[in-house]
Amino acid sequence: MVSKRSKRTWVIVAILIIVVGVIVGIVLSCNSSSPSDLTLPIIKWNETSLSTFEGTPVVLNFWSISCPWCRYQLPYLENVAQQNEGNIKVIAINVADNAENIQKFFGDYKPAMIIAVDENREAFADYCMAYNNTGGSIPFTLFIDNEGLVQYKKLGAFTSEAELWNTLHDVFGITIPQTS
Repeated sequence: MVSKRSKRTWVIVAILIIVVGVIVGIVLSCNSSSPSDLTLPIIKWNETSLSTFEGTPVVLNFWSISCPWCRYQLPYLENVAQQNEGNIKVIAINVADNAENIQKFFGDYKPAMIIAVDENREAFADYCMAYNNTGGSIPFTLFIDNEGLVQYKKLGAFTSEAELWNTLHDVFGITIPQTS
C-alpha cells in the first residue's frame, strides 16, 4: 500500500515534469517560422502526468491507428472534447504509433481533444496493471474525477456516442449540451 506522503511526492514530481514539458512545448511552438511549419501538438506521455489536469475531470483513452474500434470511437471522444471544453479534458493516448504517423492520421485536422503518444508504452502498462486490463487491450478508457481518482473504466469501444454521454452523465453528472 502506498502512503499518502509518497503519493504526494510522486504527484509533485509529476507536476514539475509536466510544467517543464508544457513550457518546452510552448516555446517550441512559438518558434514556428511560417504556417506551413504547424504540426499537431502531440504530448509525449512520459513527459506529462494527469496531475496537470487536477481539478478537471479527465477521460483518458488508450488507442492506436491500427485498432478499428479505437478509430470508430475517436469522433465520439472528439465531440465530447469540443462540447465540454474547459469542463472536462479528453486525452487520447496512442500506444502503438509514432508521432509522425499520428500526424499523418489526423492530417490538417486539429483535434480539440489532447492527443498524446506513449512511445515506450510504460504509462499504458502501468494503467493496465493498476486497472485490471491484464491483456493490454485497446481501446481502454478511464474516467478520472477532478481529484485524480479513477471512477470508472471501460475496456472496449463505446458502441455509440450516446453510450459515451450516458457514461459521462453517470460518472461526472455531465449531460449532452443542448443544441439550438
